[in-house]
Amino acid sequence: MKLTIPLSTLFLLLTTNLFSQTIEDLKLKNKEIPKSYIVNQGNVCISPQACTFYNDIETYSNIVGKLKSKQIQSFKSKTDSGSIMYFEFEQVFKGDRFLQGMLWRKDGEPTVEHPEEYLAKGKFLIIWSFHSDSPIKEKSETKVETLLQ
Repeated sequence: MKLTIPLSTLFLLLTTNLFSQTIEDLKLKNKEIPKSYIVNQGNVCISPQACTFYNDIETYSNIVGKLKSKQIQSFKSKTDSGSIMYFEFEQVFKGDRFLQGMLWRKDGEPTVEHPEEYLAKGKFLIIWSFHSDSPIKEKSETKVETLLQ
């Protein structure tokens, strides 16, 4: 007897995996963390605005959307430290302009004082609170951008 799978079912099975990313998938795994870094507990944000956004995200829900979940990873090395903040929203993240103003103030882009960068893609928002030349930030950005294409 020949088993046949309708093309629509096969397509659904293949695409479900593409759109079923979770925060756990986006986080750096132990083997991906550069050897010079150690995991740090709590928030290690470069500027306080990034940690305020993470800690008080529910306060801004009418602007950015309803939060489904959030997690943070913090790292330290001899020359670098910071946090990666992961957010998943119920719907598509809608707070770009608000977040830019909160993180960068009137500058409208990262500065030495406010170096945070972020990526908003669909329901996910990731904020990197590291200096621009951070190796761990670059590793995380590459992973996240690849998974959220």
